[in-house]
Amino acid sequence: MLRDTAGQDRVIDPTSPWKRHRTLLIVSLAAVLGLGVLLMYVLRYAGAGVSVDRSRLSIATVERGSFVRDIASDGQIVAAVSPTLYAAALGTVTLKVHAGDTVSKGQVLAVIDSPDLTAKLSQEEASAVGLRIDWQRATLDADQKLLQLRDAFNQAQVDQKTAQRELDRSRKAYELGSYTELQALKAQDSLEKAQFAFEQAKMNYQSQPKQNRFDIDSKKALFDRQQYLVADLNRQVDGLNVRSPVDGQVGQVQVADRASVAKDAPLLTVVDLSALEVEIKVTESLARDLRPGMSADLEGGGRHWQGSVSGVSPEVVAGQVTARLRFGDEKPAGLRQSQRLSVRIFIDRRDHVLMVDRGAFMDQEGGGTAYLVHGNVAERHPVRLGTASIAKVEILDGLAAGDQIVVSGTDAFNGAERVILSR
Repeated sequence: MLRDTAGQDRVIDPTSPWKRHRTLLIVSLAAVLGLGVLLMYVLRYAGAGVSVDRSRLSIATVERGSFVRDIASDGQIVAAVSPTLYAAALGTVTLKVHAGDTVSKGQVLAVIDSPDLTAKLSQEEASAVGLRIDWQRATLDADQKLLQLRDAFNQAQVDQKTAQRELDRSRKAYELGSYTELQALKAQDSLEKAQFAFEQAKMNYQSQPKQNRFDIDSKKALFDRQQYLVADLNRQVDGLNVRSPVDGQVGQVQVADRASVAKDAPLLTVVDLSALEVEIKVTESLARDLRPGMSADLEGGGRHWQGSVSGVSPEVVAGQVTARLRFGDEKPAGLRQSQRLSVRIFIDRRDHVLMVDRGAFMDQEGGGTAYLVHGNVAERHPVRLGTASIAKVEILDGLAAGDQIVVSGTDAFNGAERVILSR
């Protein structure tokens, strides 16, 4: 028998539509997804004209918390008490100390030899002795004159009584016929002369103490004036011994030993190291907020001190204002004049303030805009900034807590409304 083809045949099951078009469907779905992603990116980055590397930017998060407004500056140690001593007179100076020596208050630091001043003092002292003698002589003369006038007054009083008795006898004798009328009239005239002399002596005696007082006071005034002059010269001669006004250290010595100096020439300075202050310079805009009494932190050489603002200069020099700070209860030891310190002054502190890290964005376009970051896009956004501290700046309007903004410089954005942040 001949073999047929039945053994070569097999039954084929019907193919489903999914299996027949699976590849086409997968390719179509992938194409739709790709178009969706592309459309999303196109819509998201529509209007973004600039792309900037994200690593080149500083991005900070807006937060709400305690805002401490402060000012940072570099300060310099200065002596609050650093008097310069001057020559009291023309002469030759002899130095008793050297620069850097420790001195105490009242210690003689230099001696000035001034022959003219010492000679003048001797002359004026001799004049004072002469005026004192004149004053004493005027006192004795006044007593003598008063004694003489008192004797004259007493004598005039006796003469008046004698003339009165003589007149009484003359009148009785005239009545009895023993005296003539002429003798009685002569006795009357003698009484009148005696009364006149008595009144004159009385007036002279009573007015003499006042006259004596004027004479004595004038002599006394001349003597007192001379005494003041001698006292002033004594002060000047004592000033030839140049003494330290404070406990401290000799600073700069401005003359050489045994040098001839003029009157009021600077000799040396004394630095009171127990009364040190810190001098800083701040910009005019920040100086408006400084007030005496504000607390501050001072740091230098690995040490830290508390301080306060002691004064702010009313003068602006080259756009800067000078302020001084005083150390607190803890007096620093080991500091030197002109040593540099870091200073941080606290202006105020407020809670629940919306703020962000300080950055260059504050100075761009007047601080009225910031770039708000959403994923990989930075969008230009209007903001209103408040006060700034060393590390933070206050946000008044335009942002909320949790927002992220670009705080670094945005010059590379070229003012674009939207910027792509590439990785």
